Amino acid sequence: MSKAKRSRGLDEEDLKKLPELAKIARGAILKMTTLAGSGHPGGSMSSIDIYLTLLFFAKIDPSNPYWEDRDRIVISHGHTSPAVYSALALRGFFSIEDVIASFRHHYSIFEGHVERHVPGVEWSTGNLGQGLSAGVGFALAAKLLKRDFHVFVAMSDAEQAKGQVSESRRFARKYNLSNITVIIDYNDRQISGKASEVMPVNIRGNYLADGWRVIETDGHDFNALSNALKEAVEDDEPTSIIAKTIMGKGVSFMEGKEKYHGAPLKLDEYKKAMEELNMVDDLEKYRARRSELKPMNINELPKPKLRINPGTPRTYGIDAKVDNRTAAGNALVDIAEASQGEGYSPIAVFDCDLAESVRTLDFWKKFPNNFFEAGVQEHSTVTIAGALSTNDVLTFLFDFGVFGVDEVFNQQRLNDINHTNLKLVVTHCGLNVGEDGKTHHCIDYVGVLRNLYGFKIIVPADPNQTDRAMRYISQNFGNYAIAVGRAVNPVIKNLNGKPFFGENYVFKYGKADVLREGKDAAIITMGSLAYKAVKAHEMLKEKGYEVMVVNVSCPIDLDAEVIEKAVRTGFVVSYEDHNLNTGLGCSLAIFIAERGLKVKFKRIGITNYSPSGPFEELYKLFQLDEASLVETVMQGIKEKS
Repeated sequence: MSKAKRSRGLDEEDLKKLPELAKIARGAILKMTTLAGSGHPGGSMSSIDIYLTLLFFAKIDPSNPYWEDRDRIVISHGHTSPAVYSALALRGFFSIEDVIASFRHHYSIFEGHVERHVPGVEWSTGNLGQGLSAGVGFALAAKLLKRDFHVFVAMSDAEQAKGQVSESRRFARKYNLSNITVIIDYNDRQISGKASEVMPVNIRGNYLADGWRVIETDGHDFNALSNALKEAVEDDEPTSIIAKTIMGKGVSFMEGKEKYHGAPLKLDEYKKAMEELNMVDDLEKYRARRSELKPMNINELPKPKLRINPGTPRTYGIDAKVDNRTAAGNALVDIAEASQGEGYSPIAVFDCDLAESVRTLDFWKKFPNNFFEAGVQEHSTVTIAGALSTNDVLTFLFDFGVFGVDEVFNQQRLNDINHTNLKLVVTHCGLNVGEDGKTHHCIDYVGVLRNLYGFKIIVPADPNQTDRAMRYISQNFGNYAIAVGRAVNPVIKNLNGKPFFGENYVFKYGKADVLREGKDAAIITMGSLAYKAVKAHEMLKEKGYEVMVVNVSCPIDLDAEVIEKAVRTGFVVSYEDHNLNTGLGCSLAIFIAERGLKVKFKRIGITNYSPSGPFEELYKLFQLDEASLVETVMQGIKEKS
């Protein structure tokens, strides 16, 4: 059968050559980990037969690794990268010699844990328990896009103890994702000893309890593995294959020994293993190649092909009583309605039992087949949504800030690493959550998300800016987080009494808005406090001061021209209901310091966790009310002069 296999299944020719390929792969695993002086040979040796079977069974094309209709193979236990890279090389994706020579080298694409930029690798993993969620996202993509590809998720036995795995199983069963198959390397070994003793898990029972079918087989028998995969693909339910294996399989002194989980062989052990495998010891050849390595080219990952109509922006009048979360939900429905019909991309919206609170209820009612209710399962949902977003599906996740950012930072970090295209809308941010109290006041989302290199943050000032920001992110690639509070924000007016973000306003990421001009000082604010800053401007005007008000909707990507204009007033106040140490004030401090700007600067924000209470009282508690802001600005103006 040709390398560019376009049908599923193993033929007799494949089955005959797999044992020899497995021996070559085991040699490669030991060579690359010994040469690198690090890596995970033990689990790689137990998983390699599974990987080879999968790669020759699946519908894939090494000459076209991003073929749209390919089967997806997700490796959840990414530390078995030596086996993954060896199997991919033997399947024709790249040279096995390149892998051996460059594994874990700083110039190499073949990193210590599997990375999506390696052809044939669908998802970057490493921290265990993530792969099934990603696989579920891919399986959902096939359903929404009406494509006939199957998703295979290879996993370790130890990670079955993770709660996120259970969450993903339940989601797959609820939405009848019969196009997903899990295959578990059950070698009963992990770092600390026997997996069955470190943390006993009824793997078979758990999958059955969550409505999956379970097949048990020998993970080192290619024919048995092939039959199990065929059975799993042809049934009409999500299926788990428990493949019993031996850690270190193929080298007698490694077999069943957890010490080889994450430790390369010593040189004498390596030589002994090569003899046992009847492999040529050519380590010095690869050592010489390694010493002359040059940086490898990293292929650009394909971006989703999306055709979305953003619809016509809504303009809320100056007397409108609409909170930003409702404006976001309304815009979502508008975008979906405008994007119906032939040629438009599907839209998916994820919720975690908060549809009414985050204002996705209308979307759910109008587009029930595109709304995915995951229940209280944020960890898996974030990864499922992230993986789905790498396909041709516009993907939104609506959640509370403390759940969609704080609780799932690890999952969002993995989305960032995987260059996803997730549109995250987090509500209940800042202090205007009020009576819910400190566990639900998300006052740190800017600080958390600024740690991620690929996430863009938008904090709109009112429902009109929220509406336009939603439409903007539907048209632009990348991970975007729109953060809004719960309370109604008054519509920001211009000097003519019209909506500032009205008919002629176009949202542009990174562009700050001068809400009011002034020469004596500048208040730089964001989100829920913008209208208070405008009120303070009016109060200060009555006292004879002209104070600029700048709305920064993108707090980690500042508008240099506008901020420098504000600095020229001589006194700048950052004003936010966010953690004082990590929010807008932090961004401004860095901006000022790095440019060596001379200006008096004062930060106002949240200095500790807040108690419950009406949000206006909480603002007073932290001196965020208008009167306190006016006093701070007046004092600063006096001091600068």
